[in-house]
Amino acid sequence: MPSRTVTRSFDCLTAMRALGEPTRLRLVRLLIGGAKPVTELCETLNVTPYNVSKHLRVLKEAGLLEVEKQGQQRIYALAEAFSEKLAKNSNTLDLGCCQFHFDKLPE
Repeated sequence: MPSRTVTRSFDCLTAMRALGEPTRLRLVRLLIGGAKPVTELCETLNVTPYNVSKHLRVLKEAGLLEVEKQGQQRIYALAEAFSEKLAKNSNTLDLGCCQFHFDKLPE
C-alpha cells in the first residue's frame, strides 16, 4: 500500500518565502493540473533531478506539497491546505495579503 506524507497546516508567510523562486512557481503551476512524478516534472521543466528535488523539498517543508511514494517513484501533489487557498478556477492563489495568478506568470 503506498504511503502518503502529510504536511502541517498552511502558513501565509512560509508560503510566500517558498514561492519566491521562479522554478518553484513553475513547479506549483504544473502541479495545479494534478499529481506528477519527479521524472515528469524534470522533463517538463528541463531541470536536473537534483534541482527539482531541492525545490520540491522546500515546497513540501513549507506545507505546500504532499508526497506519495509508489515503489521507486515519488509522486508530488498540492497539499490539501494549500489547494484550499486556490480560487475556484485553480489559477489564482489568494493569501489574503496578496494573490499569485499562475496563469499570468512567465513561463
